[in-house]
Amino acid sequence: MEHVPALDEPLKKSLGPATAKVMAEALDLHTVGDLLHHYPRRYAERGELTTLSDLPLDEHVTVVAQVADARVHTFNGAKGRGQRLEVTITDGYGRLQLVFFGKGVHKPHHDLAPGTRAMFSGKVSLFNRRLQLAHPAYELLRGDGDVAVDAWAGALIPIYPATTKLESWKIAKAVDAVLPSAADAVDPLPEALREGRGLAELPDALRLVHRPRTKADVAAARERLKWDEAFVLQVALARRRYADTQLPAVPRRPAADGLLTAFDARLPFTLTDGQLKVSREIFDDLATDHPMHRLLQGEVGSGKTMVALRAMLAVVDAGGQAAMLAPTEVLAQQHHRSVTEMMGELAEGGMLGGAERATKVVLLTGSMGAAARRQALLDLVTGEAGIVIGTHALIEDKVKFHDLGLVVVDEQHRFGVEQRDALRGKGKQPPHLLVMTATPIPRTVAMTVFGDLETSVLDQLPAGRSPIASHVVPAADKPHFLARAWERVREEVESGHQAYVVCPRIGDEEDQKKAAKRKPSAEDEAEKRPPLAVLDVAEKLGAGPLAGLRIAVLHGRMHPDDKDDVMRRFAAGELDVLVATTVIEVGVNVPNATAMVIMDADRFGVSQLHQLRGRVGRGSAPGLCLLVTEMPEASPARQRLGAVAATLDGFELSRIDLEQRREGDVLGQAQSGVRSSLRVLAVIDDEEVIAAAREEATAVVLADPELDAHPGLRTALDALLSEEREEYLEKG
Repeated sequence: MEHVPALDEPLKKSLGPATAKVMAEALDLHTVGDLLHHYPRRYAERGELTTLSDLPLDEHVTVVAQVADARVHTFNGAKGRGQRLEVTITDGYGRLQLVFFGKGVHKPHHDLAPGTRAMFSGKVSLFNRRLQLAHPAYELLRGDGDVAVDAWAGALIPIYPATTKLESWKIAKAVDAVLPSAADAVDPLPEALREGRGLAELPDALRLVHRPRTKADVAAARERLKWDEAFVLQVALARRRYADTQLPAVPRRPAADGLLTAFDARLPFTLTDGQLKVSREIFDDLATDHPMHRLLQGEVGSGKTMVALRAMLAVVDAGGQAAMLAPTEVLAQQHHRSVTEMMGELAEGGMLGGAERATKVVLLTGSMGAAARRQALLDLVTGEAGIVIGTHALIEDKVKFHDLGLVVVDEQHRFGVEQRDALRGKGKQPPHLLVMTATPIPRTVAMTVFGDLETSVLDQLPAGRSPIASHVVPAADKPHFLARAWERVREEVESGHQAYVVCPRIGDEEDQKKAAKRKPSAEDEAEKRPPLAVLDVAEKLGAGPLAGLRIAVLHGRMHPDDKDDVMRRFAAGELDVLVATTVIEVGVNVPNATAMVIMDADRFGVSQLHQLRGRVGRGSAPGLCLLVTEMPEASPARQRLGAVAATLDGFELSRIDLEQRREGDVLGQAQSGVRSSLRVLAVIDDEEVIAAAREEATAVVLADPELDAHPGLRTALDALLSEEREEYLEKG
């Protein structure tokens, strides 16, 4: 009887060591089960030609097309070596050039006669401003000879995510070798759920996704496999939420006539409806006897800090302490300054002139002098300080609290889970947790990446915020546009305002050492220069288009005192232009700054550009954001910048960002990147499946937290939650 490999059998036993090695290194596939879950990206029909008009630059693609033309060019007079074969292929709409050089031209010249149809696989590159594939691998599509296409699932040819070393059709042959093992796949879905939703059984779904005969087969298989991914992931998150409800916490209810009441009474403006609604959700959570786990997301400038401060004051009212964790010293200092300004004498507990109900607000960062640090630590351990704002210095062992009741984490995506967890571990009982982000997250992503947190959204801007006009400045195509950009900066300064110029790099010696070690990326190759640097740009602007203006630089490697001094002078209006890195991306608040020029804007992500842009238009005057790029008009980078310029809606931009970057490993700590634990589930498109899976998962976990009645689900969960991911969820 033929050997059927088990799902956990290493691929080298089934496929041989050479193929298994490439699969492990290039595709991260190690076992038979891994390969069965490496699904086709799409399917080509023998009668159909795929679209050549929108191929992505620098990506590895497989296309099905027909040869329109093939010519050999001879050059340098050298025999054989001086030959180049150019083949034009077409899909009836677009055309693509293939090139073969040197001695490699003879076989393709023989194979690829006009009229031949084949699958071509290779990396898309740009030559003379035209897309091409150089030395692509190819497989002829005819029903005889080496490749019996009919044996490949009849009419549909699966096209797999592939690499240069392993083309799609080789992966298809490898899948054929292990497909019988699909019969042993353990089903993670409870039978009642599967039958109630009319989903295929798992072994059938695996067979159909790899070897479908019709498009209906593909749809049925993908629907079933989406449910597997969504459901197992939501069960992991539901168990995390369930475990949280079992933890004890001290309920924190604000005193009827305490610090919060006094603070609200001195506010010079009324809170927005959104701020009041979100505050109520938070206060309800704080009053329970298990820890709050809430994500507060809001547009840049929607007043999240105000909501967080009111939550902190409520906890101080109830006898506890609150800690706010900020990702950078600049931001921690900024938060400290704005919190003490908003609180006034209420932040001067124990001092002359402090109000009767006042508390102390202390700052704790790594660069503080020894005496100030000692005093801050003392204020925390005695309970004298009700609120502390700091960087990861808060997490150190020496830092002890009198009674930590609430942890507020600002810009969650910048912190490792370990850092958040270490701070939460400083409470006598688990403190309440409020996570804030100004990077808008589509609802489906919030249900997956942050599925163990309840979500509050602030989508209403406070009165007085001004519109921001955004424009792309194509510096290479239209240099006079860049000259005009600097004129606009001068005009803003002349009318009494200030401006930021943002660059991707610092430009000091350490920067140069790093650049020397770094391998150039494809974009660098295209650019033929490193990204623009703060120190160089500041010098050129000061000597050139912005001569005579008061210019200063700000970046992460400056001494903290110098950084604080520059920020203070800029905020006080003593500087006209601040040339900075993304250190200003989050939380920096200078209402008089109305213009921002982002150099090499294509080097930044969509969400990052949206964050940066949020630093202008914070006062009564309208804001202006200019996105400078040298990328050509047709490039994806330019399209991305166009999208940012076209909308101020952060949620819309986060969708675009996600579609471009893919979801990344939704459970992994990076939360972005190429490798994803989601193969068929698209976080953006499959909102209904995710929401339904969340409901089903919550019900299953409430009825059976240990999943004793669901051994198949437990197995799938163990496979999903490698140790690292399990820790990630544990720390939430």
